[in-house]
Amino acid sequence: MTTIRAEMIAELVTANRVLANEGVLDAFGHVSLRDPDDPNAFFLSRSRSPGQVSAEDIMRFDLNGEVLDGNQKPYLERVIHAAVFAARPDVTSVVHHHAETVLPFATAFVPLRPVFHLGALGGLRPPVWDSADEFGDTSLLVSDMEMARSLARCLGDKPTCLLARHGALCVGSSLRQATFVSVCMRDNAKVLAQALQIGTPSYLSEGEVAAAAAKHDGGAPVDRAWEYWVSRLD
Repeated sequence: MTTIRAEMIAELVTANRVLANEGVLDAFGHVSLRDPDDPNAFFLSRSRSPGQVSAEDIMRFDLNGEVLDGNQKPYLERVIHAAVFAARPDVTSVVHHHAETVLPFATAFVPLRPVFHLGALGGLRPPVWDSADEFGDTSLLVSDMEMARSLARCLGDKPTCLLARHGALCVGSSLRQATFVSVCMRDNAKVLAQALQIGTPSYLSEGEVAAAAAKHDGGAPVDRAWEYWVSRLD
């Protein structure tokens, strides 16, 4: 294994731990990283709770979700990552989560619009993918490539997407950016829910969303947040 690849895998392990520690991932959910040496492959843990992931758990997959390296049991929903990476060459990292603050917006007919500046990272209005529209009654798990490609089409060119009655999807141009988007989505959902309880929220305008998101698209703000989250790990 090259030094660069080892460093990338170590950061992927850290991202698992950070997202678990920040309450975005719990016993379930996962985060992936496109292979820096092969854009048609990606790294993802074996089927294990994110807070427990180590370097030995990381497997490598192709863009059909087939195992390239590793002989452990993979996540069923690895196909989500495969389909998004195939559809979005600009994406380097994918997070699928069920953050408690976000779930109400995946179940109620209330749009998850940004209400503070960091909420802009989730986009103006995340699209909502409902598996029932194409696939009828299912377990709600994205269990095959057909479902995963449908989800990727709904995501389109957006940074986030909601899965009706299930959870959310976040993507980024780097592993740290995808982590940043995911945490900001968690925070925006919490603030919006609280605002809805006391009155009518003041939503960001389309121009404010674009400007605020651009200010936090990689660079010093993301590295600053990453350093803080890592410092909070045991």
